[in-house]
Amino acid sequence: MVPDGPEHRVDPDGVLDLMWFRERLIVAGPDTRSMLARTRAGEVTWGLRLAPGVGHALFGVPAHELTDRRVVLSDLVRLPAYGGPSFGEDPAGALERVFVALWERAEPERRGLRRAAALDSAAREGLSVRETAELHGLSVRSLHRLSNRLFGYGPKTLQGIHRFQRGLHLARAGVPLRDAAATAGYADQAHFTREAKRLTGRTPGALTRAT
Repeated sequence: MVPDGPEHRVDPDGVLDLMWFRERLIVAGPDTRSMLARTRAGEVTWGLRLAPGVGHALFGVPAHELTDRRVVLSDLVRLPAYGGPSFGEDPAGALERVFVALWERAEPERRGLRRAAALDSAAREGLSVRETAELHGLSVRSLHRLSNRLFGYGPKTLQGIHRFQRGLHLARAGVPLRDAAATAGYADQAHFTREAKRLTGRTPGALTRAT
């Protein structure tokens, strides 16, 4: 659930989301920059964060076609039938039932989802593009194509977004920015700052204070 309020900033996190927003089912694509969601007073958005590769499997389009976009679900797939209380009565439960119905209809291949999870883990661990490709028996070019299809951007961008999120998580937990940068894998604090500003337009310090 996203808190209500006039504005809600969403920073890049490397995932796709299925949301119930303003009486519509919306797919939030993977972001390469901070997005600003405007809400009305008292309005609440409900969302499900999708595991690596799941969005591509359920919606039937390459994730890169959804990058930096918010798309009505019915523009991508035929809405599934689902039972139980409506969104007006139980939005969280209804959203989950829609997801289950999409899953049952798509029947995602488990092998493909395992590969997507493994590629995502490699990016989180900071493996280089070449190391990741070799680990999974892929050429660098094939890895780029697969990553764009599953995540919405190439492996280097995915790694950078995960690194940013790890550094920000540490900073928000009270770790000094210099130490957060080093632990996350940045060369130094200045590197962390440059990447944060590139992705969000704000410094790590400003992002930390915004919580």
